[in-house]
Amino acid sequence: MELIPFKEKVWLSSPTMHGDELRYVTEAYETNWMSTVGANINEIEEAISKKIGVEGAVALSAGTSALHLAMKLAGVKPGDEVLCSDMTFSATVNPVVYEGGVPVFVDSEYDSWNMDPVALERAFELHPGAKVVVLAHLYGTPAKIDEIRAICDAHGAYLVEDAAESLGATFKGQETGSFGNVGVISFNGNKIITGSSGGMLLTHSEADANRVRKWSTQSRENAPWYQHEELGYNYRMSNVIAGVIRGQLPYLDEHIAQKKAIYERYQEGLKGSPVSMNPIPQDSEPNYWLSCMIIDPDAMAPHVRGEQEPLYRTELGKSSPTEILEAIAAINAEGRPIWKPMHLQPIFRMNPFVTREGDGRCLTNAYIAGGSVGADGKPMDVGADIFQRGLCLPSDNKMTPSQQDKIIEVIEGCFA
Repeated sequence: MELIPFKEKVWLSSPTMHGDELRYVTEAYETNWMSTVGANINEIEEAISKKIGVEGAVALSAGTSALHLAMKLAGVKPGDEVLCSDMTFSATVNPVVYEGGVPVFVDSEYDSWNMDPVALERAFELHPGAKVVVLAHLYGTPAKIDEIRAICDAHGAYLVEDAAESLGATFKGQETGSFGNVGVISFNGNKIITGSSGGMLLTHSEADANRVRKWSTQSRENAPWYQHEELGYNYRMSNVIAGVIRGQLPYLDEHIAQKKAIYERYQEGLKGSPVSMNPIPQDSEPNYWLSCMIIDPDAMAPHVRGEQEPLYRTELGKSSPTEILEAIAAINAEGRPIWKPMHLQPIFRMNPFVTREGDGRCLTNAYIAGGSVGADGKPMDVGADIFQRGLCLPSDNKMTPSQQDKIIEVIEGCFA
């Protein structure tokens, strides 16, 4: 049966506005506080530090800006190896390179799709000089943060917690972004709380928060003229952007509840299909930013990706991420591939990659060729496997149940 496309596009995750945002933006305009100081900035820094449970929160122009200044706080120097989440957006690791560091990618694990603690321990064995770890909480689901924190502590490593996607998510009741030496959140346009742009650095040290504020405003010294004694950046958040975020923050719990309902509808609606949803580890409460799914290995149709174009073949009773994404797009809904792991990116193809089995570079080549499984029969290059079989589903919290039902019907049809 042919399905009629939606008249209005169902987005992956678009901003959900409530009206309060305009009030605070107007206040910035009417009081003429249009630059990088003002009440909106002060209010959101205080609100976020209280919500997350940290000493200081510094409002910046982007999550990437916050990650860059986190690298400076961590003391990353040219040539330093930094152990990083592998399956993430490139913004997680690019700031390592900004400071001259060398990202060493640590494989994912199936329980959470996040950094594998076993692989992290192996990474310290193979790269004993590494003293900084950058951990991302993928799609709003917390990593096994207590295990990872313990490993970092045992090796005297500084933990940078990339919670850009996971604002409001908790592990054992504690907010993500509060476990690391520093944390980072994002207010990009597709995040669960948005300012259209913007980010924030979170720290347990007020002294570090003040250092970041100084760096982010061109490192101007306390002098009557423009005095500069260290390198600075134009990274401070605008009071106008902060007004949008200030109006959004009261609705965080509401947004999370809406996103959770979407995840649970997918989970129930796809029960009869050879797929499973992105996992939720024990003791975790995600913010359900994006609902994702992975196709069962025996239901995967032939599917390969070049550097920019995919190729797949249709088989009876089987499907592939590209076929499903094209079918969803045909009814005017937006899905996305899973983040392509960093160790598969051309820019990082020479960087070290570590799995729980050890040096992962040879495993990656074998996996792409169709091999490389461990003693348990599972692929040893977990991130590459999830990328190959997974996809992000339309997760917009304005999507209606009937729209979601149609999307589920389209997915099921791909396996007919």
